[in-house]
Amino acid sequence: MTKEAILGAIRRGLKRGPLPADQQAMLEGRLATHPRHLIPARSRLPRPDQVALFIRNVEKEFGTVERVPDLAAVPAALADYLATQNLPPRFALAPHPEFEAIPWAERPLLDFERRRAQATDQVSVQHGWAGIAETGTLMLPSSPHRPTTLNLLVETEVVVLRASAIVGAYEEAWDRLRAESQDAVSGGFMPRNIMFVTGPSRSADIEQTLELGAHGPRRLHIILVDDDPAALPPGDAVAPPRTAEPGGLAPPGD
Repeated sequence: MTKEAILGAIRRGLKRGPLPADQQAMLEGRLATHPRHLIPARSRLPRPDQVALFIRNVEKEFGTVERVPDLAAVPAALADYLATQNLPPRFALAPHPEFEAIPWAERPLLDFERRRAQATDQVSVQHGWAGIAETGTLMLPSSPHRPTTLNLLVETEVVVLRASAIVGAYEEAWDRLRAESQDAVSGGFMPRNIMFVTGPSRSADIEQTLELGAHGPRRLHIILVDDDPAALPPGDAVAPPRTAEPGGLAPPGD
């Protein structure tokens, strides 16, 4: 069914024709300008406090966070986490270019495949696109390098997130997505799917008893890479300088 056929069916259901020119212009203007909603004051913090707020909110929602100094420390942090949780060292890994530079061979017991998740997988390692401090939420746009199934099918999801990718409020995450998703043909582009993940899956539908893993992972663990010197806690050593991400995109804030 074509776009016009779908819109025509909606108009017939509403018993009206196309919108008048003034209303059409108003809608087009709103879509073009992306008016911002209210931004909570709790997200207006210095960078170290924004990252600390993100971590507190993740932990409040039953997630866990470990900070590491760089990507080279990810294999050790992941291996230790899996061992602590008594999980096998096998996982589905997001086929993201950034993960190619991680020295996985330093932990030879880690066994992984770069692919989408399957129903038999117990653990996934996902690439974190952005973190939102005001609610401790991960923003995960779908892409061939960031399969959505990694967020849904496994019992345990591990997300590798750069500190430089943490923003204060949702509006700032949307601003970043729009800025990075432009093309000359369409004037803009949105991914097929964007998942907002706040802690592990949970539900209290039955007798108000909280059950983790109701509709997705029962564990969410974030390995937070301290690549943003401005976001380090006071007194910590200076993080290594940031470099451009694969594809020529600099980390947020550059």
